[in-house]
Amino acid sequence: MDPHVSDHQSPLPVSEATGLALPPSGQATQSPCETCASPVQDLRPRWTVLDSLLCGAIAGAIAKTVIAPLDRTKIIFQVSSNRFSAKEAFRLIYCSYMKDGLLSLWRGNSATMMRVMPYAAIQFCSHDQYKELLGGYYGYQGKALPPFQRFLAGSLAGTTAAMLTYPLDMVRARMAVTAREMYSNIMHVFVRISQEEGVRTLYRGFTPTIMGVIPYAGITFFTYETLKKLHTEKTKRPQPYPLERLAFGACAGLIGQSASYPLDVVRRRMQTAGVTGSSYATILGTMRGIVAQEGVMRGLYKGLSMNWIKGPIAVGISLTTFDVTHSSLLKLHRMGYFAH
Repeated sequence: MDPHVSDHQSPLPVSEATGLALPPSGQATQSPCETCASPVQDLRPRWTVLDSLLCGAIAGAIAKTVIAPLDRTKIIFQVSSNRFSAKEAFRLIYCSYMKDGLLSLWRGNSATMMRVMPYAAIQFCSHDQYKELLGGYYGYQGKALPPFQRFLAGSLAGTTAAMLTYPLDMVRARMAVTAREMYSNIMHVFVRISQEEGVRTLYRGFTPTIMGVIPYAGITFFTYETLKKLHTEKTKRPQPYPLERLAFGACAGLIGQSASYPLDVVRRRMQTAGVTGSSYATILGTMRGIVAQEGVMRGLYKGLSMNWIKGPIAVGISLTTFDVTHSSLLKLHRMGYFAH
């Protein structure tokens, strides 16, 4: 912020008015701010890694909590050989509600939150960092990245988050498909798996997860960023409205999840093999077993129609919440509520 300059200046030369000698000609004159004991601080709001982590955690928590009953139902069908249909899915939800109460529909959600909050926080934060790094490397600093770099930033962000939070995803899947009597809480799952199946089991299904995350996160972030860019070019508005963001996020989630869905089914089968009695050990072996027993569409794409309902909702809410929370935090910074 520029220092305030008085409109009423002294009619005398500076040397006479102040009693100070002028510097020699050719020597830069120091401003008063440069001679002050404490320099003037830059009061512009700055976006930090902590802000990005916080916004990502909030976005992930809200999105996953909203669609938790549908997500749990999808996992149950993914790991079983029962044929999926919308009627059977909602029948399962109703039976769970009648047998164990409303909160049973959110069974495993505590494990989901333990995974999703750090996962989303790391994913959104690293996405910002990767965009900045790639922009600087390819000469697009402060500008929209080209298509491939947009896809690459999303893929790297998703891979980073998945690598750092994978055991929590395994725990969440186990809690979603088992009765309450088998695993009483999150720590019980960790301890029992480690003792009975070995620590390496916590990373079973890791390879198909990464193989699925690369196209999923890449396509999702690419689609969302591209739609926002096209919107800005068409409407001349710098930012879309929240409902427009929600629609862009829903489109991004629909495309991203459809592209990587078979690997999601393989991942779930491998994660829950210890409690379903199956012997899924490799990606190709799991795929062959699913196709042989259930077929391609009814096996590898089982539950995809439910994913078309919950996926766009979750991704739309997540991306919109992140952007809105981001804007709100920047406003609070400008108002002086936070100091870095």
